[in-house]
Amino acid sequence: SFAAERDLPVAVLTTGHQVARPAEGALLINMSRMNAVHVDAARSLARVEGGARWEQVLPETDKHGLAPVSGTSPTVGVVGYHLGGGGSPILGRKYGYAADHVQAIEIVTADGELRRVTADSEPDLFWALLGGKGNFGVVTALEFALFPVQRFYGGGLFFAGEHAAKVLHTWRDWVVALPEEMNSSIAFLRRPPLPDVPEPLRGTFVMHVRFTSLGPADEAERRLAPIREIAPTVLDTITELPYREAGSVFLDPPRPVPWVERATALRDFPGEAVDALLAQLGPDSDAQLGFVELRPLGGALARPTAVANAVPGRSARWQLFGSGGGRPELAPVFREQLTAMTDAVAPWAQDEIMPNLLSDRQGRTPEELRNIYGSERYDRLAAIKKRYDPRNLFRVNHNITP
Repeated sequence: SFAAERDLPVAVLTTGHQVARPAEGALLINMSRMNAVHVDAARSLARVEGGARWEQVLPETDKHGLAPVSGTSPTVGVVGYHLGGGGSPILGRKYGYAADHVQAIEIVTADGELRRVTADSEPDLFWALLGGKGNFGVVTALEFALFPVQRFYGGGLFFAGEHAAKVLHTWRDWVVALPEEMNSSIAFLRRPPLPDVPEPLRGTFVMHVRFTSLGPADEAERRLAPIREIAPTVLDTITELPYREAGSVFLDPPRPVPWVERATALRDFPGEAVDALLAQLGPDSDAQLGFVELRPLGGALARPTAVANAVPGRSARWQLFGSGGGRPELAPVFREQLTAMTDAVAPWAQDEIMPNLLSDRQGRTPEELRNIYGSERYDRLAAIKKRYDPRNLFRVNHNITP
């Protein structure tokens, strides 16, 4: 109400994840102290307040032998993750996007009203919130389903960068045959010589094959055999883990760092695309990007949901995400190399992509966002935006204009 009276835009902060544009001149609402978590084990349901991060949720769900469809980093905000889709690298191909399992949303809309929104009570707003990111109000709480997962078998196999071509070609052929209860992604990692980097990886370029399985360890190892045979590993972290430690598989930075990022969604990833990517990122390139991940999608991520939502990009079969960080003076170099990376795979790319992956250089205009969401979906979002936020107070984001 204070912002509306003064015609101030409203920005909402839980973590720094996916900052789309500066908040200067806006009313900035910091949600971090509003972080209560309640687990209803009998209903396999969690109620999480707007400022909670995954590191505050996972220990609570773990107490009941349950797991949410969470992401790679324990420090990411739970609400923003859901509102942009939420692609879990462990549970996604089996259960779909995190947004698909939201049952209720508590939100303060631009008129200053607190609403409890469900698919039955306000179906248009419920649909738009799940995929529309922060365009429709301040979400103060979410209720979402949990699943009977407490442990998994997984970790990482790290190969010296000199084996990049063999590792990537072999992994690409191997990963498409994995069942939905198994997941794998692959990352080009260039790690600085810092104390919080595991010693064998400090100051090196490695290929990181991430792998998780919800099934027995012996079956997982049988599936892993072709990857283990590629070359000797620099480091092998695969073991049985509690789900609350899922973040340890992916090595996301434990503290905030300045970075730039770029993502693209791919319809296909043939051998020619492998070679194009290696030319930009392999051992013979001049790449300085610290992290580039390729992740297969499909499974439940591609299937229709029981309750529809606005998450786009379900037809994508792969997602490619890269970032460079830690050295602000290299930001122009990182941006140039990220552009070259996405240009290299452009023949196999598609416009529609999960909004959580968008960088500050993507979706900057209504035309660009229309391509990302698809025309029909974007038009419906814009119409709902006009109904709930006609003055576009919530515009410090990848903005859907009313």
